Amino acid sequence: MSQLPDLPVPITSERDNDGRLVGLAFDSVPPPATPETNPWLVAVDGSDSALRAVAHAAQQAQTINACALHLVHVQPWLSREAAEAKLAHRAWLATERARALLDAKGHPWRLHVVMGDVAEGILHLAGQLQCSRIVIGSRGLGVTESLLLGSVTSKLMHQGGPALAVVP
Repeated sequence: MSQLPDLPVPITSERDNDGRLVGLAFDSVPPPATPETNPWLVAVDGSDSALRAVAHAAQQAQTINACALHLVHVQPWLSREAAEAKLAHRAWLATERARALLDAKGHPWRLHVVMGDVAEGILHLAGQLQCSRIVIGSRGLGVTESLLLGSVTSKLMHQGGPALAVVP
């Protein structure tokens, strides 16, 4: 049995009308100085393509004087008990490499953990934060596969919102 990592204290948490934990946010150490300034949202799911998206966003952010990187990790709906016990730990493990990459580059971040449909969760958070850009990794699916599987990238492109950067 693997040991769960120690988690920092979240800076915020969100609950639904039934009191179920549905969202959390964590800051890097040190935290972003101005997280509301030109926020970019980077979708992170633990995959190599998501890690490439984080690297791309960090590289682009270095060329911009004021850009706050917000990571988002979306988990499928969990029961009340599972959300309390596992939501933060699952997200913390899935985003470990992305957070480490930004830490190594000295780029502060804010991690948002939400439950629900991935595309809807990303768009909702991007609207809340008033993001100027969403950065997401492409899994390299062809047109046919994307249409059949209903990829998150396709949903984000069709539902609108902030500028979308898809990193291959």
